[in-house]
Amino acid sequence: MKATYSLHHINNSSVFGFNPDDYSRFKFGDDAVAKCFGTRLADGFIVRHLEKKPVEQQIVVISSPYSFIPTATFAMKTWFVYRLNRWLAENGYAVVQETKVHRTITYKEDYGELNAQERISLIGNDSFHIDKQFLEGKTLIFLDDIKITGSHERMIMKMVAEYGLQNDLYMLYFAELVNKSIHPNIENLLNYHQVKTIFDLEPIIKSGNFIINTRIVKYILNYNFECFCIFIENQDNSFVNLLYDMALGNGYHTIDAYAKNLNFITENLFVNNNNLIKHGN
Repeated sequence: MKATYSLHHINNSSVFGFNPDDYSRFKFGDDAVAKCFGTRLADGFIVRHLEKKPVEQQIVVISSPYSFIPTATFAMKTWFVYRLNRWLAENGYAVVQETKVHRTITYKEDYGELNAQERISLIGNDSFHIDKQFLEGKTLIFLDDIKITGSHERMIMKMVAEYGLQNDLYMLYFAELVNKSIHPNIENLLNYHQVKTIFDLEPIIKSGNFIINTRIVKYILNYNFECFCIFIENQDNSFVNLLYDMALGNGYHTIDAYAKNLNFITENLFVNNNNLIKHGN
């Protein structure tokens, strides 16, 4: 059994059913919005599916594939699981388990600005991996924030076929583009609805509700060097170290487009901090 559920259906390029500024902040690490989105998605899924036909098997929730740095969906997944677990426990069902879809390729292209063919060409070079044995006898929920062309879902289903998975599964999305006459780059309209420049990230990072993800790391590392330097020098040491460690974990130090900005961190901020410590300041 395969079923798809989307909380919001986008049929108009200016009416979304949710606040596009909220969505933009969510994509760049606002965990307060992730909590709202994840909780709403869980509530909608419970009403639409579980209250009508509860799942008897244990549920495994799987966020969108990532290598080292989680995607924005990972934060939404956490709150989705919290809300779903409360309903499951209250109704006498086993609570959720989680696992990960591993991916092998990282790329600097902005997925949201691509058309359908460009998306499948880009993501089609990737490969997804999952622990088949762990999933046996369980119902799978694959979670993502938005469905635009369905290329991500096709890659998931390709993986399902390659692994010979016989599980019941759900494909869940916070939102889905249902009007195919709207260009797929509407995703970038949403992604950057509030974040217009690198300096728009500061209120998110310093909000107390920040959780790092792939998008914000790539956006910062790919930004104009002069603005990047000003931005980085205004951040505290813990954020700079987090950004650097996440970049290394995803192998971004091997991507030429990110080299200049990463080198600025290592050659200036880290070296200067070490010199300050060395001289007792």
